[in-house]
Amino acid sequence: MEQVKVIAPAKINLSLDITGVDEKGYHLLDMVMQTISVFERITLKKQDDITMSSNAKFIPTDSKNTAVKAAIKFFEYTGINGGVHIHIKKSVPIKAGMAGGSADAAGVIVGLNHMYKAGLSVDQMCEIGLMCGSDIPFMIHGGTRRIQGTGDIILPAPRMPHCHLVVCMPTKGVSTPQAYANYDAMGIKTIVENEKLLQAMEENSLSDMAKYMANDLEKAAGSEETEPIKKLLLDLGAIGSMMTGSGAAVFGVFSDEETAAAAVKAIRNREISLPCPIRSVFLAKPVNFGASISKR
Repeated sequence: MEQVKVIAPAKINLSLDITGVDEKGYHLLDMVMQTISVFERITLKKQDDITMSSNAKFIPTDSKNTAVKAAIKFFEYTGINGGVHIHIKKSVPIKAGMAGGSADAAGVIVGLNHMYKAGLSVDQMCEIGLMCGSDIPFMIHGGTRRIQGTGDIILPAPRMPHCHLVVCMPTKGVSTPQAYANYDAMGIKTIVENEKLLQAMEENSLSDMAKYMANDLEKAAGSEETEPIKKLLLDLGAIGSMMTGSGAAVFGVFSDEETAAAAVKAIRNREISLPCPIRSVFLAKPVNFGASISKR
């Protein structure tokens, strides 16, 4: 097989609880994460070495890119003597907390496994992913999952209730290491009740799920745009709103598509006064898959 196309969804956090620090200094987490219908599209072409290109001119295309690292680790792990050209058509903003880079890496691992008929299990692909980034195993699994440890413990979770999402990316991104450093310095914890969140999802209660969404990094991320965007989305009909991951993207949960679509239109067309600049806005919904081979 000379060419493979992969579709890789972004993610949002429904919760993020920092539970401690391990012996290596990595933060230990307890999170509920969900893949959504904002996609990276990755095309892999077989060749002798590893190269990369992208429609996004602002990302590295060498080994500094997580997707290239994933390809290197794939060939090291499998012992396959091969190569690939990776082309990434980016849609997911960077420094958004939506794991666009991790989605790309997950797509490379899944795509190379298919291209080279390596026969790796999901667990083996996740093992490669964890060598490159903590979110990558989840981005391979996708759907709704409870993630613990440093991203290495992936547990089942009830499906997110049917809903629609509006995701807003402000003009300034957030550095993940800086957000965690700020959290350590501030020492301020948010009340994160994952058991109640999961119970609400088990009972298919969208309103209760929205009530128990919480993120320990929301204050530490340092984005002055988070609270104004949350308020904007609530004013436009969201039943809950939260920053995802380490930021800076903020999402709102809507019970019906019409209200969500109207909110996107109002923001995108500047039909209302915006409390802060918003670089991009997405209308999305939860999806029950991770990086997957595309049929087209």
